[in-house]
Amino acid sequence: MLNRKPPHPHDDPRYAIRKSDDEWRAGLDPMQYQVARHAATERAFTGAYWDHWQPGDYRCVGCGTVLFESRTKFDAGCGWPSYWEPVNADVVERVADASHGMVRVEVRCRNCGSHLGHAFPDGPHPTGERFCINSAAIDFQPGDTT
Repeated sequence: MLNRKPPHPHDDPRYAIRKSDDEWRAGLDPMQYQVARHAATERAFTGAYWDHWQPGDYRCVGCGTVLFESRTKFDAGCGWPSYWEPVNADVVERVADASHGMVRVEVRCRNCGSHLGHAFPDGPHPTGERFCINSAAIDFQPGDTT
């Protein structure tokens, strides 16, 4: 189910983690802040994780929630980290995004509302989905995910 996009995720009472804009700005670097809190997009092929293949977990920069595992990461050729599913359906929120003259599915962290990227229906089996995620929205934690 898609939720309607609220204008300011940091003010939305649906999220367990809520901070003032100043708190978000202080806790994130400038690119992380623009991506996670204002739905900016980093340039393709520039983020830390688009071509990163170590085993481990990818966590939200806003709250540390584990979002994706390396075992679900694949090379979509798009220049952003891509995953065929999150760790479970409860960690991400899908929001209708009608910006830029098209309708897309925005993906946010369900715990803090941070913008992660978008989901598209052109991914591999078994889900057929491609979660196209900004490197600036995630941190990597090495580990065995087998």
